[in-house]
Amino acid sequence: MKKLISQILKFGVVGVIAFFIDFFLFKLFTWLGIPYLIANVMSFTISLVCNYLMSMKFVFTRRENISRGREFVLFAILSVIGLLIQEFILWLVIEVIWPAWPWLNGWLKTPDSIETFTKLGATGIVMVYNFITRKMLLDRKDVPETETDGTAGAAAADGERHGD
Repeated sequence: MKKLISQILKFGVVGVIAFFIDFFLFKLFTWLGIPYLIANVMSFTISLVCNYLMSMKFVFTRRENISRGREFVLFAILSVIGLLIQEFILWLVIEVIWPAWPWLNGWLKTPDSIETFTKLGATGIVMVYNFITRKMLLDRKDVPETETDGTAGAAAADGERHGD
């Protein structure tokens, strides 16, 4: 359980960094006049590569039975599913819910504020999805500890995590 909590915390740190990359670029692209759905795909794609590199270095232990190429493809597929979930939430809230619920117009007065609010909420939902799917499909199962001192298995896992 301690390992899982540590892993969740590391995932959170990596996720926050990737989120800031994604969010900053999303705001930059929309400020430059790029439509929000296209801006979201662009910012997401850039943050995806950063997230993969950080996640596989610091959060998850590489599986021995999968090449780095296949690992990245699986990571990307899971992430694209997350992107589709995020795109759907953005579209649903901005195009359907916000215009239909007048009380939201009093609270979130501008398209920029509703885009920002929705992006934050959608990111939180997708972050939970990402951890669960990556943990299930990309993370190596627990490494057995040696019977002598209990550290060799952990050291081997650490070496695998960091690509040594």
